[in-house]
Amino acid sequence: MYRTRVINVKEKPMFNNFVESHDKGHFLQLWEWGMVKKGMGWEMLPLVLEKDGEVKASLLILKRRLPLPGINKSIFYAPRGPVADIHDEEINRLLFEGAERLAREHGAIFLKIDPDVSKDEQIFADILKKCGFRKNETGLDFEGVQPNFVMRLDINQDEEALLKNMHSKWRYNIRLAERRGVKIREARGKEDLKVFYEILQETAQRDNFLIRGYEYYEWIWDYMIEAGYAKIFMAEYEGEVIAGTIAMRTGRKVWYLYGASSNRHRNVMPNYLLQWHMIKWAKEMGCTLYDFRGVSGDLDENNPLYGLYRFKKGFGAELTEFIGEWDKVYSPFFYFLWTKILPVYLKITRKRLKKPQNKEE
Repeated sequence: MYRTRVINVKEKPMFNNFVESHDKGHFLQLWEWGMVKKGMGWEMLPLVLEKDGEVKASLLILKRRLPLPGINKSIFYAPRGPVADIHDEEINRLLFEGAERLAREHGAIFLKIDPDVSKDEQIFADILKKCGFRKNETGLDFEGVQPNFVMRLDINQDEEALLKNMHSKWRYNIRLAERRGVKIREARGKEDLKVFYEILQETAQRDNFLIRGYEYYEWIWDYMIEAGYAKIFMAEYEGEVIAGTIAMRTGRKVWYLYGASSNRHRNVMPNYLLQWHMIKWAKEMGCTLYDFRGVSGDLDENNPLYGLYRFKKGFGAELTEFIGEWDKVYSPFFYFLWTKILPVYLKITRKRLKKPQNKEE
């Protein structure tokens, strides 16, 4: 007999064990990631589908209230969910039916998912359609919540083969960093986290992108790193930290989540050695897949994002396109407000806030 239910904190080990052991498990579906998002204003609802007391599927749902005064409505989002057999229509249907019952209890107007599933999985796409999901068109760049295009490297091979499959310039840069004396180590505590964040700020200013506040990275430390699901790696040169990365690990997969590099000593190529160190670390952990995360799906060399693709491709990684972002709508009226009216309202509001109030401003 199948049943769905939201589990409590005492059942966290059971929930995480299922996510870690499943081939569709993802760090964004771990209990601890729900705690990271809780710090950002989301409520976590870890839903499981059980049969005779055994978990058959799971869905970490994140809930957020709509920013509309006097209206008790919310949105549901399950990043990279579900964790389920993507070819089993019954299991997916029952899991999503459980999510819909939960949505009614919480006033959710829709559930958004962006599964860790290749675009070629037509069986799963058909299952989603039968379950009432509609696909969003999110473009070729980073318009979706999660990147729809990623670079992945099969690391189920020896180091010699991995190096051979790299671009020759990448092998050269790795060896150059080693010859110049760049050393890679793990972060030892929150003092190192502060150093990483300072370099990340430097990177963001140089490359003109936005980053989250320091508290977000503290939550990653407190929940993901302390629980053994993540690590920060630091590149040192002549006693100075000049680059750093954050890697996530779940089951037999590792994700390169964030990277930062100083403006100083970029000529010693610390980023190449950092990636090679993380790949070797992933192998030591028994992992078979190294995910470099997002790139643009537009591979035109004139695209400003092409350099990101080129860097990751140089390590031998291959482009993977996911099945995309899908919404299950529970309230068409409020969904229309959320997708069509609210973005326009927020855009107008932001413009008004930015508009100078007097000539002195």
